[in-house]
Amino acid sequence: MNWLDKVIGWFSPARAYRRVHARMSMQVAERFAYEAARSTRRTSGWLAPPTGPNVEIAGAADRLRNRSRDLVRNNSYAARCVAAISQNAVGTGIVARTPVREAAQAWNSWIEVCDADGVCDWYGLQTLVARAVVESGECLVRFRPRRREDGIWPPLQLQVLEPDYLDANKNGPTETGYMLDGIQYDLVGRRVGYWLYSSHPGERMAGTGMPSSSLVPASEVLHIYRKDRPGQERGAPWLAPVMMRMRDLDDYEEAELMRKKIEACFAAFVIGGDPARTLGAARTDAGGQRIEQFEPGMITYLGDSEDVRFATPQPSSGYSDYVRHQLRAIAAGLGMPYEVLTGDLSQTNYSSIRAGLLEFRRMIEQFRWQVLIPQLCQPVWDRFVRDLGVDGPVPVTWTPPRWEWVDPAKEADAIKMNIRSGLITWREAVSEMGYDPDEQLAEITSTNRAWDAAGVVLDCDPRRVTQGGAAQKEI
Repeated sequence: MNWLDKVIGWFSPARAYRRVHARMSMQVAERFAYEAARSTRRTSGWLAPPTGPNVEIAGAADRLRNRSRDLVRNNSYAARCVAAISQNAVGTGIVARTPVREAAQAWNSWIEVCDADGVCDWYGLQTLVARAVVESGECLVRFRPRRREDGIWPPLQLQVLEPDYLDANKNGPTETGYMLDGIQYDLVGRRVGYWLYSSHPGERMAGTGMPSSSLVPASEVLHIYRKDRPGQERGAPWLAPVMMRMRDLDDYEEAELMRKKIEACFAAFVIGGDPARTLGAARTDAGGQRIEQFEPGMITYLGDSEDVRFATPQPSSGYSDYVRHQLRAIAAGLGMPYEVLTGDLSQTNYSSIRAGLLEFRRMIEQFRWQVLIPQLCQPVWDRFVRDLGVDGPVPVTWTPPRWEWVDPAKEADAIKMNIRSGLITWREAVSEMGYDPDEQLAEITSTNRAWDAAGVVLDCDPRRVTQGGAAQKEI
């Protein structure tokens, strides 16, 4: 108790007690609170405003997208990141399989002409969307109804748009709800429409001005993005946590390259002697300074008072270790193994590369089944079935491409062991490899009949030959 508390206690003991009790509570809280929550010298420069996800993204979205795209254009590791994630998530395409023959035949024909730009098929659009989500944080897909005379059945196409098409200036209340960053909501928070520009705002010609925007019903637009925080309505580029590291690494490598160039310059300094005397071919620069050059095979003699000293720039150590450390930090921020980001397998073995790939594949599976399939594939299928006019529900199963094996022999033995022990079924194993079990079974049946009809017995036929190569007994 300090002197002020004593004075207050003389006149009002209860008030002095409350002051002492509050001070003790503050000391206890300061002693046992989270260290990261304290206000100390170490945390004085730590700015952490309590902003919501939409305020954070709205204030930084344009600049983040532009810088992310610049890195993808000019930074090899950023380009590799976008390519690796889209290649692993989509690969040759996430395939739709349905037991309804009419819908399957129509789908297989429609996916060849589904692109409104007339460039990609359905699987190419999947890759385009995946790249945009990683690079720009989000992507828009707009349904474009067509006329019957266009020769497309069902009369529908898809237009993939960058998030720049959203008019982020549309904010504020409306008669039936509110607008936020170009998305219009009703009073209960459901999306009712998107304010889209008529053309890309970055493609406008000189003197044409900003294109106008109009409200497109939400039923005609798909908004694909990864939702990282509850209530988040827009996406952020996946490169955001590592942009500064990538930029700094570029600057460091450029500085190191310039140092190497300077180091490679062979220079000498003549000390003492006659200023008019030259050792080699001499010239005068713009500032009047004499510069001499050495020639191959030249022999010259110095006077007793002359000395020549050569420039010896000191090499910097730890360059490769520093670059490797930074690239590992970048890979960690992107959720992918260092080996996938860089292609450097010099410090890996079978176990380490497999463990890293398993973790990376979990991230890719999450991207597939929580973003691409529910936000892109399934809504497109539902709209396709609706416009096709098929009676009744049309079930669909989405089959991503199979993972390539690191060690095929070991992987095949493990799958066979799991099937024989009952841990998985044959159909599950075939599905995990990216194939349709029904199609696979029909193909096996057809192949076996063809072998039997031709009287051919191959070593790969388990009905006729054992695993050791001996003939099976007739059953």
